[in-house]
Amino acid sequence: MKASTVAASLAAATGAVAQRPMDMSICDYYTTALLKENNATNQETLLTLVVNTAVIGNYTMPNVGIKVPGILANGTGEYEGVSLLPYFSGGLVSTNAGGMPKAVNFLDDGGAAPLMMNKPANGTNSAQYRLLTHLYQYFGGLLGCSQFANTTMQYQGETSQYNVHKYMGLNKAEVGYFISQVGMSAASFGVTEDDVKAVGMALNDAFGYRCAAPAAIPATATPALQAICIAEDCPIATANATCAAYDPVMEPAMATGSMMAGGGMSGSNSSMPSGSSSGMASPTGMEPAMSTGGAGSLVAPVIGVAAMGLAVMAL
Repeated sequence: MKASTVAASLAAATGAVAQRPMDMSICDYYTTALLKENNATNQETLLTLVVNTAVIGNYTMPNVGIKVPGILANGTGEYEGVSLLPYFSGGLVSTNAGGMPKAVNFLDDGGAAPLMMNKPANGTNSAQYRLLTHLYQYFGGLLGCSQFANTTMQYQGETSQYNVHKYMGLNKAEVGYFISQVGMSAASFGVTEDDVKAVGMALNDAFGYRCAAPAAIPATATPALQAICIAEDCPIATANATCAAYDPVMEPAMATGSMMAGGGMSGSNSSMPSGSSSGMASPTGMEPAMSTGGAGSLVAPVIGVAAMGLAVMAL
């Protein structure tokens, strides 16, 4: 869908979203509320809007007045000092490439520019394209899309998120900042506070507890390790903790030019948003106080239709 068409649709609908019926998934409900017709194309458009905004910050107008800095901007407030950009730009040797850490530039195909046009990348053969399309598929599962990421475009990525992120050594603040931006992005399009909390809780329970036992995410996958928050300050899973299954945490090294894969960051290929707003707080209730770890118990509250049997999909 063209950016101008999306803007017109949002102008007519944003801010007029009512309470979601519990027998309707988040994806289906907000696709209908914001884009009128609930089909795979519009579901993908909704996911693109939410994911792209979470990554680069607000780029559409109007919204409901919530400023989203984006995960590529430096954290502020309670997330002061958090900088996730180097994990995406190839600045750190932090990507698992066949069991070895590698520096990969995931902004190698236009950076922020194509995202601002509601696209994942300029082309289809890049690290950026693979990452963003996997994110769309992942959130399609998380939000319970009945068509996109379900009957079409199912998740194609790695099903062990620990394996994907093990060389990043992510701490509580870094994971919390990522989740806060997802919640703020959803809220900026009129998603209700209760639904934002449910999404945040699902992400925390799935990935935010170190030593978490293996879980099948999605439900059709073989159970695998899922913890992304693995640093010492991450809360430990309170049930069936399996710390021995996880390797010792290593801080990622800084990358050099010769170590970077996926394209350089110079010129137009690395178009990035500039700056971020100050003093932004995460949505209330995004981080639960305690969890057993694993996503299984959170599928129903997030999706709103337990019979769908969808689990949180992985990045």
